[in-house]
Amino acid sequence: MLSGRRLDLLDPSPLDIEIEDIAHGLARVARWNGQTLGPHAFSVAQHSVIVEEIAAASAPGLAARWRLAALLHDAAEYVIGDMISPFKSALGYDYKRVEARLEEAIHIRFGLPPRLPQEIKTLIKASDHASAHFEAVQLAGFTAEEAQRLFGPKPAGVDLVLTPLPADAAQARYLQRYETLANALGSASNDDAFDTE
Repeated sequence: MLSGRRLDLLDPSPLDIEIEDIAHGLARVARWNGQTLGPHAFSVAQHSVIVEEIAAASAPGLAARWRLAALLHDAAEYVIGDMISPFKSALGYDYKRVEARLEEAIHIRFGLPPRLPQEIKTLIKASDHASAHFEAVQLAGFTAEEAQRLFGPKPAGVDLVLTPLPADAAQARYLQRYETLANALGSASNDDAFDTE
């Protein structure tokens, strides 16, 4: 990693994971295999910020730790890249196991439980699909009908206009969201740490 850390992909240590490396990597990984409109790729970093925003809008009062989990939902891709779901399925169990171990190490590094509660996983997945809906229609050439069929409807009350950012800007925005959430976590009491309301 640019930080100087050496990360063992088969046995990742939380001690070797740095948010700067995640932000740098994700800002340079293209969603949709780069097949999007505009002069810049739509990065996983930018997508992750949007997923966190959608999760917060979908669950008002969502605790900062779960908002952080939403921001980090694709963090493993900073080293393994963004693969489309059918290809992940084709690679099978070994790929999923590597990805899961990396996700667990990332969660531990940032003070989250290794495995997220099902309610939070469901919220993040729905927010991920909502972001994909907007991305598909606005950036990847899908019709609204195709996006609805593949990703479900847009969430009520959420209306986004997406503009792919240069890598440096996407990286800075990701780090800014992380800092905001980390500061909120630092000031939150242990009593509300697992609140999902």
